[in-house]
Amino acid sequence: MVKIGNIKLGDFPLLLAPMEDVSDPPFRAVCKENGADLMYTEFISSEGLIRDAAKSVQKLDIFEYERPVGIQLFGSDIETMGSCSEIASRVNPDLIDINYGCPVKNVACRGAGAALLQDVPKMVRMTEAVIKSTHLPVTVKTRLGWDESTKNVQEVAERLQDIGIQALSIHGRTRVQMYKGSADWTLIARIKENPRITIPIFGNGDVDTPEKALEYRDRFGVDGIMIGRATIGNPWVFNEIKHYMKTGEKLAPPTMEQRVDVCRRHLEFSIKWKGPIAGVFEMRRHYTNYFKGLEHFKPYRMRLVEAMTFEELESILKEISHNFDEVTC
Repeated sequence: MVKIGNIKLGDFPLLLAPMEDVSDPPFRAVCKENGADLMYTEFISSEGLIRDAAKSVQKLDIFEYERPVGIQLFGSDIETMGSCSEIASRVNPDLIDINYGCPVKNVACRGAGAALLQDVPKMVRMTEAVIKSTHLPVTVKTRLGWDESTKNVQEVAERLQDIGIQALSIHGRTRVQMYKGSADWTLIARIKENPRITIPIFGNGDVDTPEKALEYRDRFGVDGIMIGRATIGNPWVFNEIKHYMKTGEKLAPPTMEQRVDVCRRHLEFSIKWKGPIAGVFEMRRHYTNYFKGLEHFKPYRMRLVEAMTFEELESILKEISHNFDEVTC
């Protein structure tokens, strides 16, 4: 049984990675319904939260059906991160996660995210500040290092465990790699094999099929897998992996009716969270992903992104289900 503090996650949990502009409450809802064991909010700027910026505050929204769920924070100032840990704890998530892995320029070049891999002592002090400011378990997500010559994640794992983090998720690339090339899980495996390491170690990067999930579990010995980009338009990937690990057999691809049903659920959650106008607008970026690979779909996509009401969208989705009923993706 894998545990983070008192949170029981099963024998081999599958985690939804925090993704900016993707893993909001509606998306997390459909991932939960399709087998995700632990999910995280989009990463929240500590500076934005301190300033009470609307976008940052809204990302604190969590719901009972999501549990267990963690709030992920990022920032460059130690005192601010500690204060934000207190603020985030008040909405009662199950854990607080710190982002030391985001590689994008406007985060890393401001001294946050993966930038802390260049200053491990500061990373340690920041993590201590977060831990001291909350009663909740604190976890960390990071990368192998800043670049090929500074892969220091083994040192990071030991030092952060020593000060009290309760799980570590590692993306198998450096910051310089961004999302290019192949993820290297060999360092992740070495951390898991380190007798000093007793906290759960979750691997992240390039897991996009049930076969790869099983291979990586057996080959690298991780306690669980965090999945990011492979879930976009494909939230049932969690149940597909679980079924394959349990039976050795692959589930049939989702039918068009199943795709439409999940898309509709996503839309319903979006409207419930954001309201009938913003909820419809927020869903527009997801339709291409749900119906990726369909021939002659462009006219339907245009209608979906131009529709203004749930009733219009419901009618279009029914039409898609009917006209593509024998298609699997």
